[in-house]
Order: sequence, then structure tokens, then C-alpha cells
Amino acid sequence: MIKENDRVLLIGEKREFFVRAGEGDLSTDKGIIKLADLTGLDTGDIVKTHLGVSFKIRIPRPVDFFSYAKRTGAPMLPKDIGTVIAYTGMNKKDRVLDAGTGSGVAAIFFGSVAGFVDTYEIREEFSKICAKNIADAGLENVRVNAGDFLSVESDEKYDVIHLDMQIEKEHVKHAYGLLKTGGYLATYTPFLEQTFNVMDAAEDLFSEVVCHELIGRELSRTKRGTRPSTRVCHTGYITICRK
Repeated sequence: MIKENDRVLLIGEKREFFVRAGEGDLSTDKGIIKLADLTGLDTGDIVKTHLGVSFKIRIPRPVDFFSYAKRTGAPMLPKDIGTVIAYTGMNKKDRVLDAGTGSGVAAIFFGSVAGFVDTYEIREEFSKICAKNIADAGLENVRVNAGDFLSVESDEKYDVIHLDMQIEKEHVKHAYGLLKTGGYLATYTPFLEQTFNVMDAAEDLFSEVVCHELIGRELSRTKRGTRPSTRVCHTGYITICRK
């Protein structure tokens, strides 16, 4: 059930609105919706504008925050985040550390899967945006920290560490020390030179080091026929290292 200040998606014909339930109005070309009318409703319910045009309510999922949350830069794509979750076996028992969080999109996905997530962003202004996005997602098991990953100290080890940042060899070594035996380090790197930094540093520390190039293509279907989309299919590299 939707409460005041909850984020809500309103789905109309060929348009969507990412709004917050509570005070104020949403003005559209199909009429005005009073946002207070959203409280007490649930996903699948219908709300109408003052002109009688219907919008269906949808409770946002992590992929919706990828599309609509305030950004500090280009976040990882859902397919890339999914690769990290799949190859580390991330689950509700896990304690996860996410560094280089940016706007917090990956942390929102991880928080929806893992038991607890510590996310670190060295830029304080980005950390504040991340904290707002995490709050909008309603994730009480994600803790946002403004700070340098290399300064992280913890008596309790992590099951998974994810790094999406400019990674040097000292970051890999520090991650190794913070991981449980059997735990995973996953790194996202857009360039081969950064990827080689990770692989070279991890080779002497971790029992398994595997790099995946991330490629995906959407299909475009028209009356003329079906073919792969012309969008760029390569996004980056995920390196998975097991302690």
C-alpha cells in the first residue's frame, strides 16, 4: 500500500510519470492528478485525472530507479549489475560492500537481493544524491557512507565486494583483506587497461580470477522485419575474483 512520500510510477498511454505520493498536483496534457489521491492505493489500481483519463499505478522496482532516479553520471546497466549478482551468487544471507556508488543504482539492486549493503562514495555531493535515491527505494538494509574505499575498516568481513571506480592495485589488495574466505570481489571497468590492473593484482591473491566482456543486443522489430538494434552492444568488463 502506498504511503505519503512513496515513489510511484503512473502509466498512461505511451507515457509514464515518476512521482511522489503526497502534496501537490501532477499536471499532464491529459489533465491533473492530485498526488494525495495516491496514498492508500496499490500497484495495479487506477487513478484518474480531472478530465477522466485513467493512469495505472505501478510500484517501482530497481530497474525503474535505473530509468528515473536522479543521476550523478552514467550508472551501470541492469544487465551488468545482473552479471555481478549472478556470478557472485549474491543472496539474502550476504553482507555486501559497494564502492564508487555514484547515484546508487547498483546499491538499489544489491539491497533488493542481499541481507545488508554498505555503499561508499568518495564525493560527498554524490553520496547525498545516493542517500536520497536509496530512501526513495525504501531500502532500510543499505547504509550510505561518504568516504574513500581505502579507508574502510571492518571487524566483520564481507561476502561480496563490488568496485565501480578508477581501480588501482591497492584497491584489489584492500578488498582481499575485507573479504571472507570463499567471498567474491567483482569489479566493473570500462577499459582494458583498468581491467588488466585488476587481473594482474588479483592473480597472486585470489584462487579464481575470471573476466567477462559485457555484450548485449536488443532486437528491433518492424513491419519490414526483425534485426539487431544498432545501439552499442559493448559496455565494459566485469572481473570476478574468489578468495
